[in-house]
Amino acid sequence: MITIVILGAGNVAHHLYKAFFSAENVTIKQWYNRDIKSMRPFNSEVLLTSDLSQLVEADIYIIAVSDDAITQLSEQLPFEDRLVVHTSGSVSPYDIDKKNRRGIFYPLQTFSKGAEINFAEVPLCLETLMRKDYQQLKHLGQSISKHTKRVNSDQRAALHLAAVFVNNFTNQLFRVAHEITESQGAEFDLLKPLILETANKIQNLSPFRAQTGPAKRNDKKTIKRHLKMLDNEHHKDIYKLMTASIKKTHASTSATTKKKDN
Repeated sequence: MITIVILGAGNVAHHLYKAFFSAENVTIKQWYNRDIKSMRPFNSEVLLTSDLSQLVEADIYIIAVSDDAITQLSEQLPFEDRLVVHTSGSVSPYDIDKKNRRGIFYPLQTFSKGAEINFAEVPLCLETLMRKDYQQLKHLGQSISKHTKRVNSDQRAALHLAAVFVNNFTNQLFRVAHEITESQGAEFDLLKPLILETANKIQNLSPFRAQTGPAKRNDKKTIKRHLKMLDNEHHKDIYKLMTASIKKTHASTSATTKKKDN
């Protein structure tokens, strides 16, 4: 049985709590946050505290707070030589105060409190500074996920950067698409099967091979027509930037295809 304490009460912390609460070989001994209002519905399930001096002993302490708060919180922990990990994709393990053993427990997924997550399918990127700590952290990860992976800090940073492109930037494109459809009274919901198929397609094809559309075909008439339709200059800039990027990526492929056709 692995005992843990969760520190923080944001989106990641709430999802971790639910996942660990259902895990057979994990006991959540305590849940800390400066303000415990959002945690009160769980008061009958776990010991809550807003006082760091009252933290109980556990095998692993999981810091699930904003990136900027990780170092300060780790410095305030009232103990030494215990395994403390954070859940950030971009913060170094060395940013955790060195009085404790340090590591990373990074769930590579997007989390919103209102959206349910199947944690068994969430990749967990793990890193520890001391070899002896890795197996314990791995066992913890395997208690809630089928996908645990040992990664170094450079790999994790690259994954986090890539995640911004595939999640945050993509979601912003969904928002732009929503504004475009709303402007003409069209239903955004009609695009949802396309969104799902776009994501499903890359399960079997590389993103390069999966690319379609007017930019890849260098369909100048359609591109010109689309730009004319866009009244919002910000949307127009995004369209131009994405079109240029796709055209640059597939320029050599298009040239090869034209030679074959000729």
